Amino acid sequence: MAVNMLNIEGLERLDRQAPVVMLNLMRFHDRSQDGNGSGWDAYLRYSAITVPMIKARGGTLLWTGEAEAVALGPHDSSKWDFVALVYYPTVAAFLDMMTSESYEREADPHRVAGCAEHVIIATREAYSKFKMK
Repeated sequence: MAVNMLNIEGLERLDRQAPVVMLNLMRFHDRSQDGNGSGWDAYLRYSAITVPMIKARGGTLLWTGEAEAVALGPHDSSKWDFVALVYYPTVAAFLDMMTSESYEREADPHRVAGCAEHVIIATREAYSKFKMK
């Protein structure tokens, strides 16, 4: 599996049947590493491929937005460009997508080409105004 830095061991310690919202933090390359436009352009190609994969597993994109400024914390911390919240009905659904041959072959190359840094944090709901069920 070529999906770099995927923490399978950490995710497998979670309740694999519990719902999860993945907090995605992204910083883009100025130029796509595949030479095809900007890092943002590569991310858009990645999104066009992954959103149907997410939906096929019962997930959905909840929210995306541009990261504008550090409001609290070290002002020189990572400069994120974009944030996304993605719901999956189970941790297992996320793992299934991320470890699939089609994700590795079709989607991940665009993610790698576009993102200088990409952190995904698995979250468990403590409170939400959004109810998925």
